[in-house]
Amino acid sequence: MNTLTALPGIRVRTENPNHHLWNNHGTWFLHYTIHPTPFTKERIRRSLGTKDLHVARERRDAFFAQLCAQTAA
Repeated sequence: MNTLTALPGIRVRTENPNHHLWNNHGTWFLHYTIHPTPFTKERIRRSLGTKDLHVARERRDAFFAQLCAQTAA
């Protein structure tokens, strides 16, 4: 999750390798919060389409890496 440190608004707890992951009845979801305005927030939950925790971590990391690349561009 090294790419997460490049995104200023993403908070990561290094002691929790499942940060931003949520298990909903066996399927892993990416769960994060955005702040579209200074006064509002929106919780985002996106299915990662897997029941495998290792695959879910890889997909989470790929999602944030893509977000980081878009932010840098």
